[in-house]
Amino acid sequence: MSGGGALRTNAVGLGGAVIMSAALMGPAVSVYFNPQVVAASAGVATPFVFIVALVIMLVLASSIMEMARVFPSAGAFYTYVSRGVGPRSGFVTGGLMFVAYALLVPAELALIGIYTSDLLAGYGVHIHWTIISAFFIVLMVVLSLRGITGSLRTAAILFSVEVGVIVLLSAIILAKGGAHGLSLAPLNPASSPTGLSGLALGMTFGILSFVGFEAATTLGEEVRDSHRNVPRAIVLSLLFVGLIYLFCTYSEMIGFGTANVGKLTADTAPFTTLANMYAPWLQVLVGLAGISSIFAVTMNANNGIVRIVFAMGREGLLPKALGKVHTVHRTPTNAIWLQAIVAVVFTFGVGLLSGPFNAYIYLGSILTLAIIPVYILTNIACMRHFAGPGRSERSIWRHVVLPILGILVLAIPIFGQVYPAPPAPLTYFPYLVLVFIAVMALIAFRIGRRRPEVLQRAGAVLATGEVDDTADSEPTNVS
Repeated sequence: MSGGGALRTNAVGLGGAVIMSAALMGPAVSVYFNPQVVAASAGVATPFVFIVALVIMLVLASSIMEMARVFPSAGAFYTYVSRGVGPRSGFVTGGLMFVAYALLVPAELALIGIYTSDLLAGYGVHIHWTIISAFFIVLMVVLSLRGITGSLRTAAILFSVEVGVIVLLSAIILAKGGAHGLSLAPLNPASSPTGLSGLALGMTFGILSFVGFEAATTLGEEVRDSHRNVPRAIVLSLLFVGLIYLFCTYSEMIGFGTANVGKLTADTAPFTTLANMYAPWLQVLVGLAGISSIFAVTMNANNGIVRIVFAMGREGLLPKALGKVHTVHRTPTNAIWLQAIVAVVFTFGVGLLSGPFNAYIYLGSILTLAIIPVYILTNIACMRHFAGPGRSERSIWRHVVLPILGILVLAIPIFGQVYPAPPAPLTYFPYLVLVFIAVMALIAFRIGRRRPEVLQRAGAVLATGEVDDTADSEPTNVS
């Protein structure tokens, strides 16, 4: 039974917000499946790529935290960009965020299906990946229907398990000296066999590993003391997971040996291989940690996209039925069911056409390319806001230098995606995102001229947000 109303307020504290951001980054997923992709271009310098990716994210986090402190809206990036740049740019931002969250769910569901299927096959149990993915779709829906607090509690448990396992195995590898002893080569950019271009291409997947660090911003309505806790959750989750990436990717490279990069890039489950080599007794736990991490990412991404659909229904941009919430659990029941249907279509549609692991790579690449322009626009918004309405609080370092630096460093992964051109279909994805941006900009321009109030409302809810009532009474740009 459903009824009208709002989501449960004050349901999430600082710890829950940190867990949502950290779990959505999925440390085990990134450690298990991204380093071998990075190593294909960056070689031994793969851990260095993750260091640079962390620095880039910390620079970007500065602008995000500054804007979250001033505008702690669940609209997150939409609110920041629409206030700092204008409602049309905010609308495009909302569309890009919608794509990022929407594609992450089926990408992870396809991955969890094939990964679990392969693990079970190692024990003589053969179950097709589609059956496993279907099981986790059902579990995701059940947890979502029970409410955000229950979902975060489950995510906290899964997150603790995965972090404990991957850190333990990494420590064992280093304690045993790896394949050929410890070395500083993985931390040296000169170790990249293709130089800067290899580092730049690898950076795309380095940044993919951090996508989700800003997830706490989508819980603006539900986090206690959001002015204070949302910015803190952003930086704490970034630092915590970034250190995990550095430690584990370094251990992974040392475990295979700096002379055996080819073995790493050819291995579809390198951490499982390392467990077999250095700690066979951890094999089962390593497998479970991988499954738990993928599912944690799935749950948290699903929470984000469901709230987009819920807000669109509540504001009349989608059928009003999608804006209903359960009278007991206070969860957007109808939106949850609709998102489940969409997840089924993309998970099995793309997965069956291209293969489940390729579905993860392709959808993950597109969502990363979609979110990079959002980060760029947020830096621009930060500069413009504190040069205008927020000038009394302006800091040259936080509101000029760091935002400009953030825009410049994002040129690295963009460069890597276009030169030298990666293999098809990856080479087409940047242009696909550009076409999407152009279409969203055209829509924003037309709606902005005819019905500007609809443009503002649409952009807000696309970005997992609420309509910011105070924006209606304040002057705003039309960019």
